Amino acid sequence: MPDIDPGEFDIAELGPKVRAIDDTAELEALLAAERDGRDRDAVITVIQSRLEAVAAEEDDTGDDEDATGDVDLAEMSLAEIGNRLREIDDPAHLRSLRDEEQSGENRDTVVRLIERRLDSVDDSEDGVSDEGTERASPEERHPDLDHPTADKRHVRALPDGTFGDMWVYCETQAGYLLSVSRELLGKARDLTDEYNEAYVGADDDPERVVAVLIGDDVARHADECIACGADVVVYHEDERLSRFLHKPYTELFADMARWGAVTPARSEDREPSPPRDADWRDYDEPRYVLFPATNNGRDLSAQVQAELDSGLASDCSGLFIEDARISNPVKTGEAGSQRTFERVLHMKRPDFSGFEYSTILCLDNPDREFHPQGGSVIPGSFEVPDPDPTREGLVVEHDLPLDDDWFRVQVTDFDRLDSGVDLSGHDVVVAVGRGIGTNPTRGVELAVDLAAAFEDADVGVSRGIVTGSYEFAGHVEQYTHEDRQIGETGQVVKPTVYIAAGISGAVQHKVGCDEADTIIAINTDPEARIRDWCDYFIEGDLFEVLPRLTEAVATTDRGAAAVADGGAATPTTDSADGGDDDE
Repeated sequence: MPDIDPGEFDIAELGPKVRAIDDTAELEALLAAERDGRDRDAVITVIQSRLEAVAAEEDDTGDDEDATGDVDLAEMSLAEIGNRLREIDDPAHLRSLRDEEQSGENRDTVVRLIERRLDSVDDSEDGVSDEGTERASPEERHPDLDHPTADKRHVRALPDGTFGDMWVYCETQAGYLLSVSRELLGKARDLTDEYNEAYVGADDDPERVVAVLIGDDVARHADECIACGADVVVYHEDERLSRFLHKPYTELFADMARWGAVTPARSEDREPSPPRDADWRDYDEPRYVLFPATNNGRDLSAQVQAELDSGLASDCSGLFIEDARISNPVKTGEAGSQRTFERVLHMKRPDFSGFEYSTILCLDNPDREFHPQGGSVIPGSFEVPDPDPTREGLVVEHDLPLDDDWFRVQVTDFDRLDSGVDLSGHDVVVAVGRGIGTNPTRGVELAVDLAAAFEDADVGVSRGIVTGSYEFAGHVEQYTHEDRQIGETGQVVKPTVYIAAGISGAVQHKVGCDEADTIIAINTDPEARIRDWCDYFIEGDLFEVLPRLTEAVATTDRGAAAVADGGAATPTTDSADGGDDDE
């Protein structure tokens, strides 16, 4: 048995414990215990990933057997297998080992280690050689497959493409420019200014921020886009585009992105499209492209990046540009070598496991370029810039006939929902979580009372309230809906003061409030995760603490700034009620 029982922990609690284990035997025992117990796919994936990492890091056991000779997988530990595989360069030998494992013990981690090494060797062999040998076609590389898909057939990467500028899709709804579009323009302006300072010489033209507008009557937003940071606005107007339709929007954005370049053929029976004049730019495709992570933005970003034969990092909350040194043989072209990639857009997003942030990079292969480097950004991740009405920029109308076939799907009728609640602009946000479970209605009433005591405040909730089965009285139900949810899948807020009552502090919730100037947490659990990242932690029952905070703010006229610096600190209480929240 392993030292810990995985069944006693949820995935967020188990992750740090798994990362602290450096012994493959203990990890394998932990994996077996999970499979024999709760058998959760996410937990199994975390343990397997740690097993592979430990196997790659452990020293060789000293076995000097020739790597090309017999390898008895059944008699070797995972660490020994990982070290031995790094010495095998023969794809046929690796395939035989994989077949042997699959017909024998068929351990997932071992098969994945072999396939990872096989992919590395195959990519190295199939790439362009020093003599200029062309890369083999998918059919040649995979004769055993009826439909090889190693390379996409409907699009092609631009050979020796040139790239420039940072593009931002500026989404509109019901005729209005969304606030997240302004956010992205402001962030793109900052990133591009830093890029020009780091990479562009004094005698070269600086790279620009390009805003993209698609829809009906959208040219009227061009001036605002320029005021928020754009150097160029490219727009396409048509009354048929008044509502988002992913086919025409994708076609238009992709055509804008390749304006002036030879567009690759999408099938063998079609010729590449000839270039169209684009006197406002001198490159083939954008260097970077940003989309809002809204419903429509997520849809469009995935399809555009696929159409442009590049990658996408979804739901990002942090961006920066710098060089990256990589040793992955798929990217360097040769095992054991390193390569420095310049001007890489680093896109940070919460890890799927919920333990930490991942940084996504879109890097070229030795024989293939992946541009534009692109990502979608969670609304509220960046500050909305103060518009500068004196800024000047270029406005370009995009001219492309719209194919009737793009409109095979039409919206014939719709209901316009309420615009929802925007919590992002308030000085104070009071959020409640599952800690209100003993008296849900009263818990929300206390949050509303505290928010009302401030001059500019509102109420938010954690995901646990939205997805839970609590019953609320009608007069507070409006405060418990999804449009007030704060977190990775809800709103991102940056108030002066964020008060989290009965919220334990999972990373998904942290994403939504981490940029607040001051975070005050109220929880009966002294070990709640939020204690690690809040500014003030009040160990106590929210049903007792919130009324005292409300009284202090209301009777002493303490505003958000005073509360932020501890001016309204509340004595600790020790009640056992008002527990924590998974979010």
